[in-house]
Parts: sequence; structure tokens; C-alpha cells
Amino acid sequence: MLKRGSWTVAVPLIALVLLAATWGAHLGPVHVALQAVLLIGAALAAVQHAEVVAHRVGEPFGSLVLAAAVTIIEVALIVELMASGGNEAATLARDTAFAALMIATNGITGLSLGWGSGRYGVTLFNAEGSGAALATLTTLATLSLVLPAFTTSHRGKEFSPGQLAFAAVASLLLYLLFVFTQTVRHRDFFLPIAQKGQKRLFEDDSHADPPSTRSSLISLALLLVALFAVVGLAEEESPALERLVTAVGFPQSFVGVVIAALVLLPETLAAVRAARRGRIQISLNLAYGSAMASIGLTIPAIALASVWLKGPLVLGLEPTQLVLFALTVVISMLTVVPGRATRLQGEVHVVLLAAYVFLAIIP
Repeated sequence: MLKRGSWTVAVPLIALVLLAATWGAHLGPVHVALQAVLLIGAALAAVQHAEVVAHRVGEPFGSLVLAAAVTIIEVALIVELMASGGNEAATLARDTAFAALMIATNGITGLSLGWGSGRYGVTLFNAEGSGAALATLTTLATLSLVLPAFTTSHRGKEFSPGQLAFAAVASLLLYLLFVFTQTVRHRDFFLPIAQKGQKRLFEDDSHADPPSTRSSLISLALLLVALFAVVGLAEEESPALERLVTAVGFPQSFVGVVIAALVLLPETLAAVRAARRGRIQISLNLAYGSAMASIGLTIPAIALASVWLKGPLVLGLEPTQLVLFALTVVISMLTVVPGRATRLQGEVHVVLLAAYVFLAIIP
């Protein structure tokens, strides 16, 4: 239940006001630091409001709320940056989608499994649901990010117009089919199961009444406000990040990794909180769902926007990225298939994410 004066209400609104007041302005160090604090606060508030909505609509619908909301705003951000960046933004959609893929499948998954294993020893989840999500995600990423590096109809790592249209329609169709499977056809595959040592599944929730419709609608509105503030502030912080990246000698492409991490911060926090409460399946739903939404919604939107956007659209992954993607798929399969994981699996995924970040810094 929302309380008047609650920080989860105040912080997103303050962040949005600051965003509107400073949009496009040249900011000093104090304002940049204030924006960073409000960005983190808005991300924390988004998690709180997402949990209220999820409690109202139930699982697995609740896991889709945060992933879909973040991705829709992320798509708008990518299109805006591509429109203003010209040829220099040719790889922005690819880099953003791949960063989201690596952060979700290795970072969010690794942290969740590690946290859950630290508390329960061995984490248990539904292999059917997680396996279906991983298969769909692998297909989406291969169609949209891997194939452009090998097709020959267009020079470089680009699709021809016909190929791009096919990839966009196939990506959107695959994502919608997965959502139908997750929410209707095989909903039970994506529901959490009790961990060893838990006397009752979600004991805390069993005594909590679902929030009212009014509270849920308010939380949904505040969730959208918080997510908009997170993405907007992340964009406003990007010039400062670019200056910092240049100052330390990192490639400019690393800015996309940082922004992707900031955009996915609410989902990361929500997944870790779910793992702490024994909801490992919910953590995996968030991880794979956010990665799927990032590709399944981003590629069709970018394909549509490319009709009026100027400059090339490079989607094909670089060789280093291809190796990391293949390794991530193999390790994820070995993690998901048994339906149980230990801290070691979580640590392996975290190391893979560290390798991706390190190679993004030193290509």
C-alpha cells in the first residue's frame, strides 16, 4: 500500500522534475552527481512499484511488467540517439542489444543464482520454462545479431532491406509467441517452486492481501515515471560518461555498456530480491525476459525507424562478441537443463560478464 510522502512516490517525481529542468543543459559536477543519486533512487523505486503491480496481477504476468516497460523506453532512447548521431551511431542498436543480452543472461542470472545458492545451497527452478526462454532468446539473437555478420547481400555487417524486414517480423513474432506460451499456454512452466529448506512457498505473501486496483494503478503510473526518469537521466549522464571514458582512455563504445547497465538496474535489483526470497524462477524470468524484449522489440522498432533514419544500420556482431555469445549460450544451457544450480554456476556467469566488460574496455 502506498503511503503519502513515501520516498517511492517522491523520488521518481523529483527525478522527473530535475530531468525536465536540466534537459539539454551543460551540467556541472554537482548537478551530475545529483542526477546520479536520483537515477539510482528512481531505479530502486521502480523495483518497489513493479513488485506491487506483480503482486496484483500474479506471476508470470508480473515478471513481464518491468521487462516490457524498460524495453519500450529503451527503444525510444535508441531511436532518438540514432536520429541525432548519424553514421557514428550505426552500431548503437547492436551494441545496446548485445550489452543488454550479456548483462541479463550473465549478470542478472549470475547474481541471482549466486545469491540464492548462498542462502539455500542449491537453487531449484523450472527447467521447462527456463529452457524455452533460453531457446527463444538464442534464436532471436542469432537471427538479429549473428546472421548479419555472415550474409552477403549487403556489404559490411548489415542486412539488406528485405533481410531486415524478415528479421524484424520474425523477432516480433517469436517474442509474441513466447509471451503467449509464458502467460497462457504453459503458464505453470514459469511459476516459481519452493527451495530446499523452505517450509512454505512465499510464506510472507501467503498472509498478504493483494493491493487494491487503485494502488496498483498508481504504482503502474509511478513505475512508468521512474523508468522514464532512469532512462532520461542515463542519457543526460552520457556526456559526463563520455568525458570520463575519454579521460581514462576507454573506447567510446564502452559508454553504451554503462548506459545499458543503468537502464537494466531496476530489473537487476528486482531479480536479486526475488532470489533472496527463494523465487529463483522469477529471477530467471526477469533475466531472460528482459533480454528477449530488448531484441524482440528493439529490432522491429529500429527496422521501422530505419525507413526515415539516415546512415547505415550495423547489426552484425564483431568476432570477439560472437565468441562471447557462443560461450554464453553453451554455459546457459548447462545451467538451465538440470533445473538446479549451485553457486559455481552463478560465479561462472559473473566471470563471463566480467570478460565481456573487460574486452569492451580493451578490445
